[in-house]
Amino acid sequence: MPPELNDDALLRDMLDAAREATGYVQGITAHAFQHDRMRQRAIERCVEIVGEAARGVSKTYREAHPEIPWRPMVAQRHILAHEYGDVLQERIFRVATTHLPALVALLESLVPPAPER
Repeated sequence: MPPELNDDALLRDMLDAAREATGYVQGITAHAFQHDRMRQRAIERCVEIVGEAARGVSKTYREAHPEIPWRPMVAQRHILAHEYGDVLQERIFRVATTHLPALVALLESLVPPAPER
């Protein structure tokens, strides 16, 4: 697959997972989130997908779009996958309520529309 097509697919994966996670925290307080293990795990999974997809985006594309926080997304995915005992749920909540909505806004301007089926 040509890199630009793979980049488009990975960016779409990032956008879809970020939208999904932000939907999971819609109307939820930080306190409620701290007591909702299922919601925590669902958002963690979405954040993992965002980070894994970000890791796969070509270097050329990443360099052309420094406004996207590539390294922090990949680093957060690494923590979730390999250092899961160190995950701070207040940080995951902040990611889902602050960082992912900002990422969605950035990606919506960059991701081409999904091909019609």
